[in-house]
Amino acid sequence: MSNKAVVYSKPGEVEVKDIGYPDLVLRDGPGVNPLNVGRKCNHGVILKVIATNICGSDQHMVRGRTTAPSGLVLGHEITGEVIEVGSDVEFIEKGDIVSVPFNIACGRCVNCRQQDTHICLNVNPDRPGSAYGYVDMGGWVGGQSEYVMVPYADFQLLKFPDRDKAMDKILDLTMLSDIFPTGYHGAYSAGVKMGSTVYVAGAGPVGLAAAHSAQLLGASVVIVGDLNEERLAQARSFGCETVNLRDHDDLGEQIAEILGVPEVDCAVDAVGFEASGHGKDAGEAPATVLNSIMDITRAGGRLGIPGLYVTGDPGAVDAEAKEGTLKIRFGLGFAKAHHFVTGQTPVMKYNRDLMQAILSGRAQIAKVVNATVISMGESPDGYKQFDGGAARKYVIDPHGTVRKHLSLDTAEVIN
Repeated sequence: MSNKAVVYSKPGEVEVKDIGYPDLVLRDGPGVNPLNVGRKCNHGVILKVIATNICGSDQHMVRGRTTAPSGLVLGHEITGEVIEVGSDVEFIEKGDIVSVPFNIACGRCVNCRQQDTHICLNVNPDRPGSAYGYVDMGGWVGGQSEYVMVPYADFQLLKFPDRDKAMDKILDLTMLSDIFPTGYHGAYSAGVKMGSTVYVAGAGPVGLAAAHSAQLLGASVVIVGDLNEERLAQARSFGCETVNLRDHDDLGEQIAEILGVPEVDCAVDAVGFEASGHGKDAGEAPATVLNSIMDITRAGGRLGIPGLYVTGDPGAVDAEAKEGTLKIRFGLGFAKAHHFVTGQTPVMKYNRDLMQAILSGRAQIAKVVNATVISMGESPDGYKQFDGGAARKYVIDPHGTVRKHLSLDTAEVIN
């Protein structure tokens, strides 16, 4: 049986290729750690992918800003139907519709037992933590495909309680694999609570998810900053204040125009290492966001940092940044007694509660991020448009299931 998938070919290019039907073994291939080759996964399942999303983290690889090898199968945001179960799987059954946390976690190690599933000790020989279709994450095959193998199914998979309701909300529920928990983690770890004033750096999908999450947590004012006016308009569409960082290089002044003071209670970095400086002529400045949120967050405040930072960036602006060494004003953060929370999001800590918020209608994440359905064949164009700053979250529909169930018109896909 064929299995079409989105594959990274070279900087700036992805292509759709047949990678072969998966089985319950991690085979050798691009990016697979030699120590993981041949790893048996009788505790896993095979999914028929219903929806799989393009993530900003994927774009870092596609731009050539990581050490990802050519041929790497992309995709870590996966929602699907179980069509085959391993012999060691007890509680997940064929026909279940499930969300797959992007973190791969064994459920057995000390970190998993403490809900730190983003730094599982047993799935990646290189370092703690793993993910599907991502560089230096052990080589687990990505899910921007028609079919995918998911290990440790009983522990990891979030089963939707009602199939019909799940399909009716599929554009919201597909965000549970990554961006909604990641945005929520950014806001939650920044200490957002009732009445908080919040600044979110970045109006991409994760930044928008963080802003919506801040609203759900009770923030009084959420301010989103970006250099892209189309994305800022999307943030305003659900009640956020915005600042355009291309027009003005003093973030504190812009915040003061909104709040009356040049500081906020909490801040979220949803940008990461490819950050641009503020102002019309500013170029790339990888520490800009970290320094600016320390500057505008009140003393004693918290900084949630879900934006991606890497240990290897071949396209960085200087030698230090190429190994993840950034010029951060840590003394400022120390003087203001800031709390910093970094690292990938432990999706399983949040996804069940966020699922309930979606099913109840309280959370409107698909609307917030402007979910846009595309076919597998349209994925290369989706990557290009997303990289160009489109204010959309692209949802790949490998089998046409989403479009058929929601009766989407072709005008609701890429235009």
